[in-house]
Amino acid sequence: MTSVTTRKQANHSLALPNMLTYSRIAAVPVVVGCMYAQSIGEGPLWLRWVALAVFIVAGVTDFLDGYYARIWDQSSAFGRMLDPIADKLLVASCLLMLAADGTIKGWSLWAAIVILCREILVSGLREYLAALRVSVPVTQLAKWKTTVQLVAIGFLIAGQAGEKILPPTTIIGIVLLWVSAIVTLYTGWDYFRAGIHHLIEED
Repeated sequence: MTSVTTRKQANHSLALPNMLTYSRIAAVPVVVGCMYAQSIGEGPLWLRWVALAVFIVAGVTDFLDGYYARIWDQSSAFGRMLDPIADKLLVASCLLMLAADGTIKGWSLWAAIVILCREILVSGLREYLAALRVSVPVTQLAKWKTTVQLVAIGFLIAGQAGEKILPPTTIIGIVLLWVSAIVTLYTGWDYFRAGIHHLIEED
């Protein structure tokens, strides 16, 4: 019985939805490396386009892994655990690099801080609620927040390279980042309220 269970777990871990999630994690060092080489290493601007292309592909896999998991009935506990981790790694690493190269600066840093703090808060709440065997489903608003967040980061990654084609590229990215941060506060409070409700019941 144990060997059968092990084989099933192995099959789930190698299913296409999980492979797409792995690719999103693998994209993180590529995006960060290109951004670092261009900004801090004073490399050519085309590296920003490479970083953006990889980031877009990674963002698309975020949609595809859930889609294929549903239509092919390949959902697994492993995939549900790994998917949000991959998202947070990609978003957090990009935000840190954008702050490091000065694309996000001044008051705009607060938008990035809000987003990162919310991700830490939600991760902690999910871990706590998982121990209670309580599932907190992702709301439609949270999905839209993630979409706006990814689009904002995409514009900011393009940065100076994008401004040669569309001058307000960075401004658009900053505005969308603030929109995402505001929605993040609301969805974060939603998760926090659910967590407090179960905490009170547990006590």
